[in-house]
Amino acid sequence: MQSDAQTVILDRSGQAATVRLAGAWTLPALAPRGEARQRRQALAQARADAAWDLTTIERLDSVGAQLLWQSWGRRLPERITLSPTARDMFALLAENALQPPPPPARESWAAVRRVGDAVFGIFDHIRDLLVWFGLLLLELLGLLLRPHRGPWREISAQVYRVGAQALGITALVGFLIGVVLSYLSAQQLQLFGASVYIVNLLGVAIVRELGPVLAAILVAGRSGSAITAQLGVMRVTQELDALSVMGISHAQRLVLPRVVALMIAMPLLVLWTDALALAGGMLVSAVDLQLSPAWFINALRDAVSITNFWIGFGKGALFGLLIGLVACHHGMRIEPNTESLGRGTTASVVASITSVILADAVCAVVFSELGW
Repeated sequence: MQSDAQTVILDRSGQAATVRLAGAWTLPALAPRGEARQRRQALAQARADAAWDLTTIERLDSVGAQLLWQSWGRRLPERITLSPTARDMFALLAENALQPPPPPARESWAAVRRVGDAVFGIFDHIRDLLVWFGLLLLELLGLLLRPHRGPWREISAQVYRVGAQALGITALVGFLIGVVLSYLSAQQLQLFGASVYIVNLLGVAIVRELGPVLAAILVAGRSGSAITAQLGVMRVTQELDALSVMGISHAQRLVLPRVVALMIAMPLLVLWTDALALAGGMLVSAVDLQLSPAWFINALRDAVSITNFWIGFGKGALFGLLIGLVACHHGMRIEPNTESLGRGTTASVVASITSVILADAVCAVVFSELGW
C-alpha cells in the first residue's frame, strides 16, 4: 500500500512485510496541514515484525526522525536498513530520549500547607511594611532637621498627580453616591414623617465614614496602582539598582515623596468628596422632599459636630499613609519581569483597599469606646 504522498510504501511478499520510506522527511515537507497526520496513519498500518528500509529517503532532518521515532515506540525496529547519517540521527535520539516525568507525589497535608504558606506570607508583608514605616520615620526626622535637602519638588509633583488630577473622578463618584444615598434614605424617612432628619443621616454618614472611605478606595485604585507600577518599571529597567550603586536612598527619593504627598492630598480629597456628596444629597432633598438648600446648609451645621469633621479629616491622612506604604512596598518587591509587574500591581490595589477598610473598622471601634 502507498500513502498519498508516495512516501510510505508497504510491500507484502508471502509472510514477510517490508516498509520502504521515500521522499523528503523534513520540516518543510511535513508543514502542510494534515501531512504529518497522514504519514503517521500510514506508518501505523505496518506490522510489528515488518522490515524497514530507509535508504530510499531523499532528505531526513530531526523533525522527520522524531516522527518516525515516536511511531516506532521510541526504539528502533529489529529489522531496519539505515544510511550512516540516519543511523547517527536515531542513535542521538536514543541517547537523549525523554523519560516521562514521574507522577507528582500526593501530599496528605497539602491544604494545611497552603494555609500555612498564606499565613507566613501575610506576616512577611507585615514585617516589610513595618521596616518601610521605620525608614519613613527616619527620613521624616531628617527632613525636619535638614529641610533644605528635602525632595520638595518631587513632593509637589506627587501632590499634583495624586490630588489635583483625582478631583474629577472623586467629584463624580461622590456626587452620585450622595444622590443615591439621599434618594434611598428619603423613601424610608417619608414613611415615618421624619424627612427633616435626612440632614443628620447624610451629614454624619458622609463626613465621618463614607467620604474618607470612598476617597481612599478611589485613590488606592487610581494612584496606588500607578505608584506600584512606576516603582515596578524602575525595577524592570534596573533604575533602582542604579540608585543603589550611586548611594541614593530609595526611602528618601522614592518612598518619602509619595507617602507625604498622599498624606497631604488625601484629607483635601476627603473634604472635596464630602462637599460633592452632600451637594448631591441636597439636590435630592430639594427635589424629592421639598427641603430648600438654605435650610439644608443651616441644618447641616447643627447635625455635623466638629468632632465628626476632624475624625473624617484625620482618617484621610491615615488612609493616605496606608495607601502610600502599601503601594511602595509592593512596588519594591516586584521582580524584573513583566509578569511580576502585573501581579504586584493587582496585589497592591487589593491590599490597599483591604488595609483601608480594616483601619476604618479599627477606628470605628476605638472612637466608639472613647465616646467620640
